[in-house]
Amino acid sequence: MDKEGDVAIYHCSVRIFSRAQGHSAVAAAAYRAGAMLKDKRRGMTHRYHHRKGVETAFVKLPPGAPQIYADREFLWNEAEAKEVRKNARTARELILALPYELDLGQRLNLARDMSSWLVERYQVAVDTAVHSPVPETDHDPRNYHAHLLFTTRALDEDGFGAKTRILDDKTKGPEEVELIRLVWETFANAALREPDIMIFKLIVGGSMSKARMRVQILQHLQSILQSQI
Repeated sequence: MDKEGDVAIYHCSVRIFSRAQGHSAVAAAAYRAGAMLKDKRRGMTHRYHHRKGVETAFVKLPPGAPQIYADREFLWNEAEAKEVRKNARTARELILALPYELDLGQRLNLARDMSSWLVERYQVAVDTAVHSPVPETDHDPRNYHAHLLFTTRALDEDGFGAKTRILDDKTKGPEEVELIRLVWETFANAALREPDIMIFKLIVGGSMSKARMRVQILQHLQSILQSQI
């Protein structure tokens, strides 16, 4: 955690996987989860099942989505098959630095909470992998982090549906990314028992005010808590 006066800042970044860049959602999922997955589109198997540092990996689905999509290999092969364009975006990823002050159980709960929020907000499938530092390769023993790989299409009882265009929109996209960061910082502060620290790290300008962001955060956190009762 970095400090700038009374403001705590937590690392949270978003990236996109695109065929135009030679990416494969199946390969990305295999690497992050430390799994061995068959890639039907490429006609190959990605073998990362001996990878170290993967504490756990799990898939969360929207309510009503067929449970077969909880199978990682099925999920990402279907996500790839749904796209026909050569430059299609097949996955998004949220990378979170997990507070090293927390124990393993707390870090897992924090990753699950953020995954649940993404599912509820965008109605997408989220494939989460929680990683811990590997002594042989990590220079920083505090490098606990999570990869939240999520689909670019909403998922319902009929399978994949419409694209989550709001995240691609030139105006609303940056606002959504900022909201994601604010929600993550809210979760992280709660886990660290620092509710008195208000976090507003506005990286991109936009029409959404801080007050509106606060309202959205509270609304979505409340809906998640209600769904878990």
